[in-house]
Amino acid sequence: MESKILKPILGVYVALFILFLYGPFIVLGIISFQQGPEGGPQFPIIEWSTYWYRHLFGMTPPSRIAPLPVGEALIRSLTLAFMTMVTSTVLGVMAAQAFRKRFRGSGFVFYLIVLGMMVPGVLTGLGISLLANNVLDIERHWFTTAFVAHVVYTFPFAFLVMLAILNRFDGSVEEASWSLGVSPARTFRKVTFPLIFPGVLSAMLFAFTLSFDEFPRTLFASGRDQTLPLAIYGTFSVEIHPNIFAFGVMTTLFSFALLAVYGILMGLSIRRAKKVAMQEEIE
Repeated sequence: MESKILKPILGVYVALFILFLYGPFIVLGIISFQQGPEGGPQFPIIEWSTYWYRHLFGMTPPSRIAPLPVGEALIRSLTLAFMTMVTSTVLGVMAAQAFRKRFRGSGFVFYLIVLGMMVPGVLTGLGISLLANNVLDIERHWFTTAFVAHVVYTFPFAFLVMLAILNRFDGSVEEASWSLGVSPARTFRKVTFPLIFPGVLSAMLFAFTLSFDEFPRTLFASGRDQTLPLAIYGTFSVEIHPNIFAFGVMTTLFSFALLAVYGILMGLSIRRAKKVAMQEEIE
């Protein structure tokens, strides 16, 4: 009796939650098909059109609406996210490996690492900016000071992901490799890394997505050259047009594409692990 009442209530609750979660994105996606160039961000739309998508790629006649400054800013954001992803993942794997054994001061070092994800982004960006200007006397730039700010923020996420993976790792396979005379470096490359590869993929995905749309830390630490979130924010102070929503739809589709690549690589990794396990059982 209780389940007959509870299930519909939970169903309605989940439906409302999903609507609340994705409703704004659906509305923005619809507005991105507003007519142009005179159509604004009103809802419901006046007339369906792909004008603002063609406007993003410079395929429309010249008008008073300036194109979004996404060219160089997008390249900077992608480059910065890639640099951050590689650095944070490597540091995360190395730090998690170190924490597989207890050492003096490990608790203090653990909280010191995760502190980077807890400190407000504005304070981190402002602190790095003041340090660069007043102490180190270096110019702020997106690939120096902003890069450090992004790594400070994303490294703890990569570290925690790898720590969770390595805590479930069966160390007996490494010991078997060492007992056969294989060096620790070759054991890590041939045995450990393939087994923890799904976790490495997750850490890379976290670091890239967090860095790609990071705003408060970049605002103070990037210097004169703007990344994509800063360039998009700069257009808000002038006038909002549906080309921003069209670009938001495009970047969301890009994120979905990244998730698809992640899913494919994860599936291949799991399939390879199952194949190796079956071969070991046969032997």
